[in-house]
Amino acid sequence: MKIYRLISVAAMLVTLFVLSTAAQTRPAATTAAPPTSAPVPEGKIAVIFSDFFQDPKAGIARINATMNALNREFQPRQTELTGMAQKIQQLQDEIAKGQNSPAKDLQAKVDQLDQLKKDYQRKGEDATAAYNKRKQTIFQPVQEDISKALEVYAKAHGIAVLIDGSAVPLAYSADAIDITRVFINEYNSKNPATAELRPTP
Repeated sequence: MKIYRLISVAAMLVTLFVLSTAAQTRPAATTAAPPTSAPVPEGKIAVIFSDFFQDPKAGIARINATMNALNREFQPRQTELTGMAQKIQQLQDEIAKGQNSPAKDLQAKVDQLDQLKKDYQRKGEDATAAYNKRKQTIFQPVQEDISKALEVYAKAHGIAVLIDGSAVPLAYSADAIDITRVFINEYNSKNPATAELRPTP
């Protein structure tokens, strides 16, 4: 089983993150022509690249600490599966080299190999399912917290629309509107990393 180290952080961001209160209270559309002298709404557009949240050195520390703790939690299963894979390879080599061995001995190894492959597949599937479920459970509060922090940051800096450049292809965006690094730095300063996880229920 391969332990996945990436988390899809883009799911916590809305593609177009509209924070303008005017937009939230806009009345239902009518067939009347729009006014030609309406005031221009205040606010600005910013871009963030959520893929960088996962950067091991420069990303959000809580994400990396949580992922590392999760992988440590599942390391015993990974070690067991690695040992089973090595045993499978060993048996395959022994069978290939023992074609001239007594049929009874050769068949015993073939039967052992077949059973080991079934056990390996079953344990691998169980471990993958448990890993994914556990990952979803422990990352949900982190994702929610980052999402709230983004909203607070955007409102504090007069951002009306926040676009996740990791989820939406951008033909061009000026460096001046990219808030990725400054947001990560601010979030890390207010939210120290912790590697403590609650035990699996």
